[in-house]
Formats: sequence, C-alpha cells, structure tokens
Amino acid sequence: MPLEIVTIPCLKDNYAYLLHDANSGQTAVVDVPDAAPIREELRARGWRLTHIFLTHHHWDHIDGVAPLLETDPAQVIGAAADVHRLPALDTAVSEGDRLRFGGEEVRIIDVSGHTLGHIAFYLPASAALFSADSLMALGCGRLFEGTPVQMYESLGKMAALPPETMVYSGHEYTQSNAGFARTVDPDNIALQQRRKDIDAARAKGAFTVPSSLALELATNPFLRCDDPALARAIGMEGAAPADIFTELRARKDKF
Repeated sequence: MPLEIVTIPCLKDNYAYLLHDANSGQTAVVDVPDAAPIREELRARGWRLTHIFLTHHHWDHIDGVAPLLETDPAQVIGAAADVHRLPALDTAVSEGDRLRFGGEEVRIIDVSGHTLGHIAFYLPASAALFSADSLMALGCGRLFEGTPVQMYESLGKMAALPPETMVYSGHEYTQSNAGFARTVDPDNIALQQRRKDIDAARAKGAFTVPSSLALELATNPFLRCDDPALARAIGMEGAAPADIFTELRARKDKF
C-alpha cells in the first residue's frame, strides 16, 4: 500500500507533513514548526509517531521538536553536516544515504543553498520529495548561507527526478511566487493558467502544496534557466543557465 501523506499547516505559513505506513504502523513527520497541530493530527488519526525527519536548522522547522518528543518519542533524523545546530539526532545522514521507512526506501539529497546542510527526503516508491525551503512551489528558498551556484546545482538534482514526483515544500508562498514568475516569464501559457488555479485555490483557503515536478518544470522560473524564451524576457539571451539563475534570485530578493 502507498504511504498516506497528510499536510499540516503550522505557524503563519509553514507546512509539516505526516507520512503513515499502514502495514507497519510507522508514522513520520517531516519538520516540526509547532508541536500542537502535529500532535492533534496524530491523535485524531490514532497514529503513533515513530520518526522525525528534519530538513534544516531554521527555527520554523525545528522549534516544535522538543515539546513533541515529550509526548511522542520518536527517532530524530537530520543532516550530519547540520548536527551542531539541529536538535539531538538519533541518525545523522548525508548525500546518498538510504533509509528504510515502513516498506519504502528514503533517499537523502543534499540541497544546500537556502542553508548549508539542507537536505531533502525522496521516497521513489511514493513519488514524493520533501524539499522544504530548497525547491518550492513556483520558487526556491532565499540564499541565506549558500551560493547561487550551490542552489542551482541543488535544484538540478531535484529537477532530474521523475516528472510525476510530488514536491512537498515548506511554505505557502505560491501566490507570491506566481506574481514574481509572471514578471520574468510573461509569455508562458502554462504559468498563466497556473496563476489562475492558484488564485482560485487560495480564495477557497485550499493548499497549493504539494505540486507535481512536471508542473514545476513547466512554470517555475528557477527550473527554466536554460529556456531561451525566459532568457530573452530578462535580457540575458545566450547567458549561461547558472548566471540566469543568479539574476533571477537577485530579482526575487527585491520583489
């Protein structure tokens, strides 16, 4: 049976995700911005937490870990490169490591850029990528620690996954990201339709995350740095894709 994945809104605009394997009974949460909504969802579903997967050290992804562990003890898994600023880890992982969760393999991808040591969790059998603040719906995370080249390479790793992969990112930023994308990719028909869909979803209070990787490849400007039409639109025709990414990220920072 495929994993059951539940999106949990936390804080102002964060998302955490519960992953439940019915066969084994194991349940994981990806990031813990706040313990209360995660604990409430666990109780409502009658699930017992067994794993905590942490993507990076920012407070709005880890501050709920300690209070959650007080009531729901679980194995805490995070990046070896970030061990000095994460909650105490039971398992430290690095690029290329593979774990077992329930009946599935979990692959670790180093996606440094937003922070150094940021990791993503990829579950190929469930076609699920938990990318937090690296690859985001219609965007990518701000570069607080890494370089543009690092983030560009990290995005390339995720862009190479199967297009049917669902991208579970860390925030509800999609509507704002769509506004920026329009300014740099104005003639993208798929983007125009996606903006309408996003506006309609948000008007109903619906989530815009997760999104399919195929949709991101078609509409997310940070994954389209090799597209000549986008390069022309920003006046960088013939420029290297990494340089186009650098320019896009700089523009987004000022948007």
